[in-house]
Amino acid sequence: MKFWLFSLMALLLSASAWAHKPSDSYLTLRAAQDNGDIAVRWDIALRDLDYVLQLDRDGNGELSWGEVRQREADIVGLANSRLALSAGGAACPWAATQPLMLDKHSDGTYAVLQMNARCASLAGGLKARYSLFFDVDPTHRGLVQWVAPGSATGQALIFGTESAEQSLALLPAGAWQTLAQYLVDGVWHIWIGYDHILFLLALLLPAVLVRRESRWEPAPQLGGAVKEVLKVVTAFTLAHSITLSLAALEVITLPSRWVESAIAASVIVAALSNLRGGESRRWVMAFVFGLIHGFGFASVLADLGLPKDALVLALVGFNVGVEIGQLAIVAVFLPLAFSLRSTRFYRVGVLKGGSVLVAMLAAWWLVQRLFEL
Repeated sequence: MKFWLFSLMALLLSASAWAHKPSDSYLTLRAAQDNGDIAVRWDIALRDLDYVLQLDRDGNGELSWGEVRQREADIVGLANSRLALSAGGAACPWAATQPLMLDKHSDGTYAVLQMNARCASLAGGLKARYSLFFDVDPTHRGLVQWVAPGSATGQALIFGTESAEQSLALLPAGAWQTLAQYLVDGVWHIWIGYDHILFLLALLLPAVLVRRESRWEPAPQLGGAVKEVLKVVTAFTLAHSITLSLAALEVITLPSRWVESAIAASVIVAALSNLRGGESRRWVMAFVFGLIHGFGFASVLADLGLPKDALVLALVGFNVGVEIGQLAIVAVFLPLAFSLRSTRFYRVGVLKGGSVLVAMLAAWWLVQRLFEL
């Protein structure tokens, strides 16, 4: 049990060192209604391209437009070799329609490729194979909006190492398909939102303990620990659901830089509260900071794109997916933590040592985000 809990923490902490948002690219594939043409827009993070192609020639840690433009042929060549469309078993050749451009996303600058794929006919079915960066980063994902012929609504798809080739439906997505697609997106994005996970875990670490005479002691019954966990998770869920909905519906918008900085600060506060011995009202902290985390989820949803004619369904699906992913994390954490609550390893190594490590990591995140390092 100790090994598995330690391994879980090590995995989360090591993975989180990469950044708040792991490697993603964004693809929009839009089929023409009257022929086999497919318009393609592909947004690829400059940080990922720099890692593979070494775009930063002067080594100053910053990419200029000149450095990117000089390597346009290499960027286009890499992209063309990692995405393939085929219709009825025949390849659909690519052609660029516009020069390379840059665009800002919530997590930095992206190169934008705009191309056209010409398929002889879509009648035999359409397939896409995606493999960008899989050889250097198995966690990379391609987030795709596929607009079928005659449809105004995009269908959300996620391409990963385990789902590199997928069929693209030629009929518009129905209501249940839209709900299911965004539910899967929600589950995935809570699992890769490492700062959200660490904030939640920092609040849950003391749930299997009670504070008596200025010291932590094991909770006598599982029911008490479950009650504490439910209070924290419910408060966090309610809060981020409110602001996620408001931001996604464009009722309230906040600058991404300040939202991400506040999320990092919330992780620091949650971790330090464990070192101070704070036990009560963790649910209040979960609710207050959960409001900020909701804006962070909204930025991810904005990058995915929301279908205008199925906005509520997509929003509900994404939010439910986030909750399912969150509950899965709790389901793994709680029995392990409860089984180890009486050990010094948990009270000192996990609670105190883990909280120190989380606070230090979140402090580095805060510096990065405040000063855009």
